[in-house]
Parts: sequence; C-alpha cells; structure tokens
Amino acid sequence: MDFFANISHELRTPLNVIFSALQLLKLKSSSLAGEELEYVCRYLGIIEQNGYRLLKLVNNLIDCTKIDAGYLEYKPQNFDIINFVENICMSVCEFVNQNDMNLIFDTDTEEKIVAFDLDMMERIILNLLSNAIKFNSKNGKIEVNITCDECVNISIKDSGIGIAEDKIGSIFGRFEQLSSKKLHNKEGSGIGLSLVKSLVDIHGGKITASSKINEGTTFTVSIPSVLVEKKSNTRTYNALNDCSKVNRMNVEFSDIYF
Repeated sequence: MDFFANISHELRTPLNVIFSALQLLKLKSSSLAGEELEYVCRYLGIIEQNGYRLLKLVNNLIDCTKIDAGYLEYKPQNFDIINFVENICMSVCEFVNQNDMNLIFDTDTEEKIVAFDLDMMERIILNLLSNAIKFNSKNGKIEVNITCDECVNISIKDSGIGIAEDKIGSIFGRFEQLSSKKLHNKEGSGIGLSLVKSLVDIHGGKITASSKINEGTTFTVSIPSVLVEKKSNTRTYNALNDCSKVNRMNVEFSDIYF
C-alpha cells in the first residue's frame, strides 16, 4: 500500500506538466489551418485522452490506498439524489449520442432528499455509465432508472455483450478483469468496480449486478434513505456548466475507444 501511494503521487507531478504543455500547444495550434491543423489536433487528442487515462489509473490507486488506510473522507450532505443523477446523465448524453447509443433516464419519484457524498456519488455514477458505454453494442441503449422505498435504488442497464454467470461474483474484486475475445481493447485496470463497491459501502449501501450474455448487464446501487442531522448550505449542482465536473467526465471516460 505504501508503494502504491508513493508511486501514484509521484506520477501526478509529470502528468500535471504534460497537461500544462498540452494546453499551451492547443493555444498555439489555433494559428494553423487546413490539413496541418487537422493533423496536429488529431495527435494532441491522442495525447490528451491517454493522459486522462493515466490520471484515472493514478486517482483510482490513490483512492484505493486511502480507503484501505481509512483516510478517505466521507462528507455526506442532504441533497436531491434524483436531480443529481439526472444532471449527470444530461452531461454525458451528448457523448453517448456521438457513439451511436441512446441514454434513457426514468424515475418513480420527482424529488428525493437523502444524505450522500456528492463527489463520491458522481464517481460511482460516472464509472458505471463508463462501463455501460464501453461494453455496449453499436446502436445500443443505456437505461438509468431510480426507484425509492426504504432505500434509493439506482440501476444502470446496458444492452451490450453481457457477463457470464460464473463471472458475476468476481467482478467487484480488485484487479479482476474479464477475459474475452469480444473485449479486444476494452479491458481496464480492474480497479474501477472494486472502487465503486468501496464507495457504495462507505454510504452504508450495496451494489449488485445481473447479466445475460449478448443481452446486457444491469448494475444496481442501493443507498439508505436517511438524512444527516445538520443540513449543509443549499447549492445548485449543474454538471453541464461546472468545468471541474466536465473534466472528471473526461477522466472517467478516457479508456473508451471505438
């Protein structure tokens, strides 16, 4: 754990330098035109996506070590979970449509105030949406549905390649990867779902998965419908207009290639 923590933090420094240099190159490239501009933009895009991909791995490793050491801070506040998840879906909708997929959001409750950590929950939803896009089929569908009872149940369903029944039980293990000829370059580090499960556990909730080969996979996150005693100051959450949230989406979706 000490090794992972140290190496992860050491990787952060050169990554920051790379992204700073990339921003300057983008500014300079605006003076180019035609095929030269297209050529430069193409390779700047490759550098950026793979920089984000490495940043995602580093962030996941750092958070895993924090969780294992008990140092990941949990900051719940009372917030409308329906509006929160819907805004995230709206922010990724354009990305989904660009990749010939369709995202559908539905809920049985218009508003539900519960206590949750906004940053952690955004990480959970973005990671599951990333998987739904990555392992979906062309012209596929992603359905996000929220139901409320004694818990808030958020399900994210895709119409993709699915997971074999004998593999379902192991997908939340750290560094677990599914081997399949259908996956090609879609494998990740095997940390994402393990981290998602840990973040859901911190909320006192649970995450389950069900799947059928060639029919798709459904992940369901359930968190308790409770409130914290002291309400935080009310603030507006708008994933579309918040640059830091959009940047986080770029990081979470960085390992999606088509």
